[in-house]
Amino acid sequence: MIKHHHFIGRFEVTAPPLEGDRGYLESWMFELIEAQGMKVLSGPHVAFVDKPGNRGLTGVAIIETSHVAVHIWDETSPALVQLDFYTCGTLRKDLILQAIAPWGVAKHTFMVLDRETDVVAMEMA
Repeated sequence: MIKHHHFIGRFEVTAPPLEGDRGYLESWMFELIEAQGMKVLSGPHVAFVDKPGNRGLTGVAIIETSHVAVHIWDETSPALVQLDFYTCGTLRKDLILQAIAPWGVAKHTFMVLDRETDVVAMEMA
């Protein structure tokens, strides 16, 4: 059954992946996608942006059921992480929260949207 679930999260973290952690972030994304029972079609692709005010890692992956994108700005303390995980399958937010926990989450807010026939907030925290 096709579902349209969209996780949008904002996290402030104390131990973010940094410039030299591109390989780690690629593995982290791959494992997160696999944990959701989904298949990677392309990526994960990770790049580092070294521009003041926008410095940090960005990762994207095309998955069989849609996409995953993560942006990590490491200039602030705590660092800022924005995560976007959209799928036409079942999404387990608990696995996303567990995956980010090692980064030292100081604060988080997220929404899970149902986009099947409209855009409806299923859960917010």
